[in-house]
Amino acid sequence: MGAGFDPEWWCLLSCLYDESALKNAIFAALIDCHAFMHLYQNRYQIQGIDVLDIAEEFGLPLYVYDADKIIEKIGSLRAAFPGVRLKIKYAAKALTNLSILKLMRSQGVELDVVSVNEARMGLLAGYEPGQIMFTPSVNANEEIAEAIAMGLQVNVDSLPLLEWVGHTYGSTVSVCIRINPHIAEGGNVKIQTGHADSKFGISIEQRDAVKAVVDQYQIPVIGLHVHTGSEFKNANAFLRGAEVLFELASDYLDLRFMDFGSGFKVAYQEGDPVTDVEELGQKVSVAFQSFCQQYGRELELWFEPGKYLVSESGLLLVNVNVVKENPTRTFVGVDSGLNHLIRPMMYDAYHEIVNISNPAGDQHTYTVVGYICETDTLGWDRPLNEVRPGDILALKNAGAYGMSMSSNYNARLRPAEVLVYEGKPYLIRHRETFDDLVRNQVLIDFEEEVLIKK
Repeated sequence: MGAGFDPEWWCLLSCLYDESALKNAIFAALIDCHAFMHLYQNRYQIQGIDVLDIAEEFGLPLYVYDADKIIEKIGSLRAAFPGVRLKIKYAAKALTNLSILKLMRSQGVELDVVSVNEARMGLLAGYEPGQIMFTPSVNANEEIAEAIAMGLQVNVDSLPLLEWVGHTYGSTVSVCIRINPHIAEGGNVKIQTGHADSKFGISIEQRDAVKAVVDQYQIPVIGLHVHTGSEFKNANAFLRGAEVLFELASDYLDLRFMDFGSGFKVAYQEGDPVTDVEELGQKVSVAFQSFCQQYGRELELWFEPGKYLVSESGLLLVNVNVVKENPTRTFVGVDSGLNHLIRPMMYDAYHEIVNISNPAGDQHTYTVVGYICETDTLGWDRPLNEVRPGDILALKNAGAYGMSMSSNYNARLRPAEVLVYEGKPYLIRHRETFDDLVRNQVLIDFEEEVLIKK
């Protein structure tokens, strides 16, 4: 109810004042109550918890993730692929926090990793080695050997690596082969991985050379993989990549799965086009079922979503240090920057920003910038409810490639991370301290060295 409104008190007053006056007072109180509730309903919440309360409890800057949103995205992806043996492999590089990996495992989602250390994190989260696909990109052979010794499924990315695996292990290690289909699709050119000039995968034009190495060493090929990039708006790119693998499959008669990577587009602002996962699932499922009939047996269909599963779950909460009026624009300076969220500067990525401290204020146009000694603009010319020093802003869609690409540039500390699970916020990473910054450095005593030389 509104401030100062007590029903018993008003009932007592009805004995002292006339009915019309009482009615007017109650009406005014109800209006006050409605205004209060309207303001409350506009407060930013995760699973019924006020985000401002989370910020107060854990401090700023802060990454906050909504477990319900992650579980919802897993469910929507599963439901989109009827009639096929679907296996979801979470691309751990998007967000490698151990609790997030454990949440994925609890939902029956397996892992795709790009380094042995990501695999080690998966093992700590409870995964079995056989549930982890290792997809290297020009990694050292020593790391490949370590992955094989760990029991990971290796996804071979180059002809030299395929040759090395065959020469070293012969027919004792099964592999998946990553093909570059020469398909240029997706969003920013930096996240297009399937075009002819990309470093990723073995060119489809080297098909005969791949087969020759496989035959020479009798390498068991149990999977084929294609990933053409990120942020596809429709099923066409996946279908074109699938056709490449379907044609290539005739070279390998013992396949167990096909892996179509990922690249599902999510909305970063209202009106953004997104991948219609339901349409994609129906079209790809039909094509895959038809292929399996021709191939002679049913294979597993794998996808490796990262951003799709975690992006929308995440907020980066930051504090406003200063509102800086310039002749050309008004800057909002916050206690974060490209050291915590590099995507706006690296990919020109858009992240919606909201002022959760002033949900009902008048809107003005601001440019939100970070505290790094670089141009680290987080949002140009954004309409925000009036921003004041000390307000808390939330950058949305920050669950993917935010914390995992963060750094200590300018000797800044990385933020804490919180996961909201079943209506309760849990700290899943402590905020860094100065001791963390210098922990592995070695300080030379130069004065002593000079004395020794003398």
